[in-house]
Amino acid sequence: MTKICIHSLPKILSTAGFTGLIGGVALMAAPTTTAAPGQDCSASTVAGTVSSVSTQARQYLDGHPGANHAVTAAMSQPRPEAEANLRGYFTANPTEYHDLRGILTPIGNVQRNCNITVLPPDLGPAYAAFMAG
Repeated sequence: MTKICIHSLPKILSTAGFTGLIGGVALMAAPTTTAAPGQDCSASTVAGTVSSVSTQARQYLDGHPGANHAVTAAMSQPRPEAEANLRGYFTANPTEYHDLRGILTPIGNVQRNCNITVLPPDLGPAYAAFMAG
């Protein structure tokens, strides 16, 4: 069985988190001299990636009412309860977990390829934990 660290999913997918993320991208996404060769690391490209991920995550959750309900409920639960409930949901629905990981992957790619931090400090560790599985 896949180990799923899903206690952080509500933080990652929350509208407020992505809104703040999109709003801060221009400030945090200035191209660096250490970006991978051939990468477009302009603020507009990075913001487009973040916006696309946010839109895809929302659309995915809209199309998967069980996942949407689990994530929405977890946002108002204490962390241990949210973790247990989400772990239970995504363990029973591993395809949805892997789908969401796939949707969120471009965030990590742009951070790595452009040598920038796109996620605000409170979401960075949550993202890393969720993506680690």
